[in-house]
Amino acid sequence: MSRQEPLIFVVSGEASGDNLAGRLMGALEAQTDGRVRFAGVGGPMSAAHGLESLFPMHDLSVIGLAEVIPHLPRLVKRLNQTAAAARELKPDAIVTVDSPGFCLRLAHKLRSTGIPIVHYVAPQLWAWRPGRARKLAQRVDHLMALLPFEVPFFANYGIPCTYVGHSAIESGATRGDGNAFRKRHSLPGDAPVLCVVPGSRTSEVRRILPIFGEALRRLMETNPDLRVVIPVAASVAEEVAALTKDWPLPVHPIADADERFDAFAACNAAMTKSGTVTLELALAQVPMVVAYRVTATTAFLVRRMGVNVEHASLVNLLVGHAVVPELIQEDCTADKIAAAIEDLFRSEEAREAQREGFREVIAILGDANPPPSERAAKVVLDAIRVRNAVERNGGAN
Repeated sequence: MSRQEPLIFVVSGEASGDNLAGRLMGALEAQTDGRVRFAGVGGPMSAAHGLESLFPMHDLSVIGLAEVIPHLPRLVKRLNQTAAAARELKPDAIVTVDSPGFCLRLAHKLRSTGIPIVHYVAPQLWAWRPGRARKLAQRVDHLMALLPFEVPFFANYGIPCTYVGHSAIESGATRGDGNAFRKRHSLPGDAPVLCVVPGSRTSEVRRILPIFGEALRRLMETNPDLRVVIPVAASVAEEVAALTKDWPLPVHPIADADERFDAFAACNAAMTKSGTVTLELALAQVPMVVAYRVTATTAFLVRRMGVNVEHASLVNLLVGHAVVPELIQEDCTADKIAAAIEDLFRSEEAREAQREGFREVIAILGDANPPPSERAAKVVLDAIRVRNAVERNGGAN
């Protein structure tokens, strides 16, 4: 490699990306016997591996087309700052993680440096605007895909892409101890416990959590002993606390990542935003209702652009049919969410139908050995080796 300890510039823009980055960095340390350094942008999981973030990661945590507009000056400033830092540091590789709105613009700005650019989490261009994959080929050297069907899609556009597998299968979601969690938090063994997952971005928490709260008020009418656990990302902990302080039922916020999957195992059902968490809940065998809402402007723009998939949640996308209910945009109402959760509470048949679908999901995600993070680390290190080999051969000519 070009130096005794390769420097890898890692950029993630929100909590799930930081989780991916953290696992990748741990695998890179293992595969280099600790002889690797990191720089870039990240959160607490990246910081645990020595990355000192150029600025707080939550500066980039904006979702939705219309929602981005008020934050554009800050995002442009952070984009230029990140690009300048990468140019100055001259790392051996640049790894951008998810957050395509920011990360792929960064890749475009850095393409001329000749530094290998690997993007982790292939953007969902197969879902909408697939023609944009042609532009992606001009921005990155390699994609690391979480879903198996993404490799042939991007191959059609000449983009090198490796299926590394979804990080959910190495997350520990299958190993939660629900009984221990209930004892630690004094939750009655026979009380219904609902997992509420509002997301890790302030904008989505503000939009979704009040709707979830109204749904819970309806559920309380038929489930007076209902309890709620909320896995809380540090970036939105204060927001969640403020929005739930007046809820008329016991709420248990779970900020400790080590408790997250114990909390899942303790729950009878979940109401959740879409995203990676739906796969984690599926692995934990927790029946769920998926709900999501963006601003009316963003919804209008997305529909005008065209959407090529029938489902919003990863669980349904992977199996190709509706395993879990999806209540999106106009359907994301307190009444509909409460009715769907009530059905899961009351019907063993409904719960078992979801679990049967979850078994399909697990089969599609495949073997966790080697873990996705190890496969991803190999892709990054191979990219560095290839670049160094090209430089050596070029110097010899």
